[in-house]
Amino acid sequence: MGAETTERLYSVCDYYDAEALLTDAERRVLGRLRTFLDEQARPLLADYWERGDFPDQLTGPLIDLDLMEPAEVTAAQGSGHTPARGIYHGFRIFELARTDASLATFYTAQAGLFRTAITVGASPEQRAEWLPRVLDFSLKGVFSLTEPEHGSDIAGGLATSARRDGGSWILNGAKRWIGGALTADVLAVFARDEADGQVKGFLVDRQAEGVTLEKIHGKASLRMMQNAHITLADVRVPEAMRLHNVNSFRDVAAMLRMMRSDVAWIATGTAAGAFEAALRYVTERQQFGRPLGSFQLVQEKLARMLGNVTSALSLVVRLTEQQDRGVYRDQDSALAKMQTSLLMRETVALAREVVGGNGITLAADVARFHADAEAIYSYEGTHDINALIIGRALTGHSAFTH
Repeated sequence: MGAETTERLYSVCDYYDAEALLTDAERRVLGRLRTFLDEQARPLLADYWERGDFPDQLTGPLIDLDLMEPAEVTAAQGSGHTPARGIYHGFRIFELARTDASLATFYTAQAGLFRTAITVGASPEQRAEWLPRVLDFSLKGVFSLTEPEHGSDIAGGLATSARRDGGSWILNGAKRWIGGALTADVLAVFARDEADGQVKGFLVDRQAEGVTLEKIHGKASLRMMQNAHITLADVRVPEAMRLHNVNSFRDVAAMLRMMRSDVAWIATGTAAGAFEAALRYVTERQQFGRPLGSFQLVQEKLARMLGNVTSALSLVVRLTEQQDRGVYRDQDSALAKMQTSLLMRETVALAREVVGGNGITLAADVARFHADAEAIYSYEGTHDINALIIGRALTGHSAFTH
């Protein structure tokens, strides 16, 4: 990557004045990520998406980029022990998602979901042991909450059970849609304690006796991401592997509150990727002897797409700045996830529209974004669930059914 690109990541359309939000060190790290994604990842995406496989040859180089807490970024903040800023983490997700939503979901499964399970759910002693291994990927894990019969109603409907047996726990049940489980070392499983009815968390060895994992086939969205159905049959977990700070669903909700902002960044990056793919296409494609981009109706749709991306970035940047100050509220993360997903859905549809018939082919890139957006629209809270979280905060009345 040339110095010019490293200096300005978003030179065509400076989304929400993004450059002013990032430090020089953050731009350099993100620039290296951009180079990796453009040169090594992008050429593989159409083939692997169509096959429904993940390009495992990208995993090692992606980890080697040291993106989670890059020394270059943390040192520039004045201390090697200071966590990287939320804005950096957000734009890291944005960069991954504007290339491919499965890549963003794969990386965020470790850097967002599993890391949050440890930072929020583990005791100080457990964090001291496990967190360094999470950061360098020597302990790979996934967040296992959703069940075959319970998604949006998981708070009251969680059916996986945990029973204390001496110095161990016995887990029974099933989890579904767990991305990355097939290659994880441990599964962060949430189960209901039979003794007190409260939700507890456990780190379960993926290869433990009684654990069965099956790849979910036939997906029309996020096809590269390997999602698993997990069956737990009398799985024994030692007390030392229980997440000691998870003692009710309220503790799980605290994690979800933090993670919805990650998904809002993924939705925003996906919208940006679709917009940029459409812009490239209409600039190069000729119709009636003129570039498609020279037509009024095409330009109107491009303007709407850019407006959507810029609006979405305004939301996620503001939310991230607020969370960097330690303010975490359900309604704020729900609003960001709900609205960025709506804007993404419209943007990928407009992108597919301006690319015309070629918009349904993988060669034009737009089709991947168009299909993957449907999964992002649903996970980490559907539109309706997030709307009800916001409505509860606005009115003081819960409209959730019981």
